Amino acid sequence: AELALGFLLTEGVIRSREDVRKIDTDSSDNHALVFLSDSAEVDLQRLTRHVFSASSCGICGKATIEAVTSQRPPLQERFEFSGSVLLSAPPKLEAAQSVFSRTGGLHAAGIFTADGEALVIREDIGRHNAVDKVLGHSLEAGWNLSQSFLLVSGRVSFEIMQKALAGGLPLVAALSAPSSLAVDFAVESNQTLVAFLRPPRFRVFAGKVSA
Repeated sequence: AELALGFLLTEGVIRSREDVRKIDTDSSDNHALVFLSDSAEVDLQRLTRHVFSASSCGICGKATIEAVTSQRPPLQERFEFSGSVLLSAPPKLEAAQSVFSRTGGLHAAGIFTADGEALVIREDIGRHNAVDKVLGHSLEAGWNLSQSFLLVSGRVSFEIMQKALAGGLPLVAALSAPSSLAVDFAVESNQTLVAFLRPPRFRVFAGKVSA
């Protein structure tokens, strides 16, 4: 259910938890059936083909890049996070990766508060799915993420920045490198982008971080 909620949110199909009436899941054949509320306003015409959640993808699940960038306006305000808080997050993410510690084969994503508390951490074979899971959990919980940040265990792509914007997250941090398109998107959307976050250092690619 978390994956389905997060995916629908970041695809722009839904805007709030109230847009979803019910979710039926079936683990035997890996599908979720989502029933939207009568009040949900869904622009089905902008989807030129069926979209689905796969383990990898990138922006391949989008009809066009223009459809992605036009869904969400830039953030009006950008919350400034402490560098020391960012540096405290990677060990917490690693400690929660129970499957990765045994297999080395999964990505992780976590949402953290401005004080460094881990609100939710999820693993998945696809890094975009891991992000959808934490955003879906946050949507279900009804959290305001305007003073929280997203941490991902690998690279940060354009789509991950877009997903964070859909969830209202002002900062994205990554243990590895960002794509050039991710940096451009962060600048245009007024998000902060931090990469190569490996204590005791990190690099800021967009926005700013306090000492």
